[in-house]
Amino acid sequence: MGLFSFIKNAGKKVFGKKEVELTEEETRIASLKNAIKSLEIPISNLEIGLAQQVIVEGSTNTNSDREKVILALGNVEGVGAVADNIHVENPEPESTFYEVKKGDYLSKIAKEVYGDAMKYPTIFDANKPMLKDPDEIYPGQILRIPAL
Repeated sequence: MGLFSFIKNAGKKVFGKKEVELTEEETRIASLKNAIKSLEIPISNLEIGLAQQVIVEGSTNTNSDREKVILALGNVEGVGAVADNIHVENPEPESTFYEVKKGDYLSKIAKEVYGDAMKYPTIFDANKPMLKDPDEIYPGQILRIPAL
């Protein structure tokens, strides 16, 4: 649990037009919940609040799923920080987070963090379902780097 910082102006655009019957905050929370739901990451009792950051609560089985929820929310344009209050039923070693820089690609990152460029599928798999293709990363995006 903690506070994770992200680049506010980088990320997926999930905030659409305002719905008439909802406040802007309710619309933004609904958009964030839909983003998590669309990725099919297993989390129960998902609650999201907005203040100066996104506040996420819930319960999941693994740190991997917890980290994916944090990254899915933080890698949204307009989100600058995620306060993590997710309970993990079966804790496992936490991953480190890596900020993608201009000119990065997964095999270059794998070479930097693991010493072996051919371990890029480990990073790709660790970031599914947020990543659909290993070639579709962007500067400012935050990725999970699991321990080997």
